[in-house]
Amino acid sequence: MIRLYLLAPLLLLSVPAAAGTAYQCTDAGGKVSFQDKPCAGAQRQQVLHLDDSQPVATPAPRPSDAPVFETVPPPAPPAQPYTPLPVLYACVRATDGKPYTSSNGDPQPYQVPYGILGASALPLSQVYGGPGAAGASAPELNRGRITTGLIANHYVWVQDQCRELTRPETCHALRDAYDDNATKLRRAFKSDQPPLEQRDQELRAQLHNC
Repeated sequence: MIRLYLLAPLLLLSVPAAAGTAYQCTDAGGKVSFQDKPCAGAQRQQVLHLDDSQPVATPAPRPSDAPVFETVPPPAPPAQPYTPLPVLYACVRATDGKPYTSSNGDPQPYQVPYGILGASALPLSQVYGGPGAAGASAPELNRGRITTGLIANHYVWVQDQCRELTRPETCHALRDAYDDNATKLRRAFKSDQPPLEQRDQELRAQLHNC
C-alpha cells in the first residue's frame, strides 16, 4: 500500500497538463492506478476533475490621469481686529455741572445767558430787572427789545472742563457705551440697525484690549 501512495503523485504528474479529467482505477486486488482514459474491464473507476487553469496575475493599478482633489479645510475665521483703546475724557458741563464722557478733551467755548449760570446766586429779579439788567426772562416780554448790546452784555462765554480718563476708567466707559448701544440695537427697527451694528463691532474691537 505504501507503494500505491508513492505512485499516485507520479501518475498524476504523467497526466497531460492540457487534460481536464483523470481516472482513478482500482482493480480486484486493490491496486490503484491513475490514467487519462477510462478504466478498462471490471476495474472500479473514479473520475477526477483536474484544474489546469493558471493563476491570473492581477495587474497593478495604473495611476489615473484624472486630477486628484484634496479636501481643504475651511479657512479659519478672521482674527478680531486690533483696535487700540481710544482716548476719552471726563467732562463737566459748565451750565449745570453734569458730567459726560467725550473724545474731545478741549471743547469749544460757547455762549450762554448770564442768568442760567446763577449770576452769583442772585435772584432773577436782580439779574433780569433793575438798571442795566437784561430785562424780563420771558421771551414774549423782550420781543423787539433785544439789541446787540444786550446780547454782548448779558451772554457770557463758558467752556466745559475735561480731564483724560485712566485706562480702567476708559474700559468702564466703553462697557457702558456697549451696553447702551446693545439696548438700542435690540429695540431698533431693522432699517435703523446698520449704524448700531457698526458701532457694536467698533466697541467690541476696543473692548478686546480691556
